[in-house]
Amino acid sequence: MADDVKSVAKRGARRGEQARATRRRIVEAGLDLFLRQGYAATRLDEIAAQAGVAVQTVYFHFGNKRTVLKEGVDILAAGDDEPAAVLERPWLERMREEPDARRALAIWIANSRAIFIRIAPIMRIVRDAAGTDPDMADQWEANQRQRLTAMRVLAEQLAAKQGLREGLTVDEATDIFFALNSVEVFHLLADCGWTPDRWERWIVDTLTATVLREDAQPASRGR
Repeated sequence: MADDVKSVAKRGARRGEQARATRRRIVEAGLDLFLRQGYAATRLDEIAAQAGVAVQTVYFHFGNKRTVLKEGVDILAAGDDEPAAVLERPWLERMREEPDARRALAIWIANSRAIFIRIAPIMRIVRDAAGTDPDMADQWEANQRQRLTAMRVLAEQLAAKQGLREGLTVDEATDIFFALNSVEVFHLLADCGWTPDRWERWIVDTLTATVLREDAQPASRGR
């Protein structure tokens, strides 16, 4: 009886992993097509063909191409398809445990850089489509709300470390982080020829000077 239970459990685990692998192939195919030919021009049957599955399989797992894109954005933000949100990752625990506000900010920005490198190309697609496609407008707005929530977490963590400038509220710090530590600014500076390294040094120094206590020195110096 115990062997039967184990056998059923193993088969269930295999089916679950197969389903997860299928979803990954579909998402990867969708992201590739969105980047190459745009969101509006990409059809579900094209995604299915590139993923090597029936179009009914895409409908079963996702229902529509907006959901394919949403999962793709989530995976790119997290760096994998593990069932753990970005704000539940080990890097955030390291940031929380770091007592020095400057170094804590540097940990956050290093992770932001990794996320922006992965996500910047597809977010151009979302942004460009948002003006004419209601689904993409909703997706862009959802991403902005999620980012605002994350920036508040950062501001609250730095406030808890007594790291904010005198007189600067958590709300104000959140707004500054939201405006400057953004994929939009990352895009603009990349278009000006900035490398991710240069962006990271600049954003750490700028946020340190703007948000952190006056006795804090830019964490990027001396690296």
